[in-house]
Amino acid sequence: MSAVSGRGVERTLRGMFDDAGVRGWLHVAELHRPSARVTVDADGLALMGSVYKVPLMVAYCRQVDAGALDPRQRLTLSAGDRLPGPTGLSLLRDEVSMSLRDLVVMMMSISDNAAADAVLRQVGTAAVEETCAALGLSRTRLDGGAAGSLARLLAETGAESVEAALSRIADNDRAVPPGVYDPAWAAATTPAEMAALLRAVWRDEAASPGSCAFMRATMGLQPWQHRLAAGFPSDEVAVYGKTGTFGAMRHEAGVVELADGRGYTAVVFTQAARADRRLPRADAVVGAAARTAVEHLRSGE
Repeated sequence: MSAVSGRGVERTLRGMFDDAGVRGWLHVAELHRPSARVTVDADGLALMGSVYKVPLMVAYCRQVDAGALDPRQRLTLSAGDRLPGPTGLSLLRDEVSMSLRDLVVMMMSISDNAAADAVLRQVGTAAVEETCAALGLSRTRLDGGAAGSLARLLAETGAESVEAALSRIADNDRAVPPGVYDPAWAAATTPAEMAALLRAVWRDEAASPGSCAFMRATMGLQPWQHRLAAGFPSDEVAVYGKTGTFGAMRHEAGVVELADGRGYTAVVFTQAARADRRLPRADAVVGAAARTAVEHLRSGE
């Protein structure tokens, strides 16, 4: 809970999540004074969807720092060997050649699943797990990233394709198989651990200062405005983020920098009660809840 007040803000946030038809997990804290924070079930484990690309990016940067990876190395992805997804290289029909560094930008800016899968193959799941352990993220695991999550989804639903499996869990008239949203089997984390990771990136503790600057700049390229950024609709506020979506789950993990220079880590995870693919209120509550928490922290200064 917040270090500056009682439980009133938590009740407010839970009410906002209820009104939006979602279960919510939240961790919002001052960037340089993390004891000043607001939380809602922030230590709860949840599937993280594409938020897994944040620890993957950190592991990549640490390997670059160590000389184990060359960011200019070019990878060629054939048309028939790319992970499915709604953006980026996953949509293209022809062979693509791109540097490893640019693949990281693609996976972070437009959440390109094919780019992220290629990066993960180069970095290695073991290296990501070692990075998480080194940074104290004891409950964060990738379990194959998006490829692992989609493979498990196919197994749970018995569908013949990813699109059919996603349609299956988006049908409100059919019960979702019980294992689909179980964080024990797929890429999972907690809001508290993602907040700690972002703080390490912003304080140049996750990797070298140059690599941390690259990660911050890359997270500033995300174009999506419907979740975290929706809560801070001002050109004077900088929002850096990484969304994550998997079925009924809609997340964002990011940093909000206000005009006065103060920054806040903001991690909000949600799981909607309905399975519809489009739920604008479930998206918008991510930003609204983060803003409420930031305003609460500022009111206690």
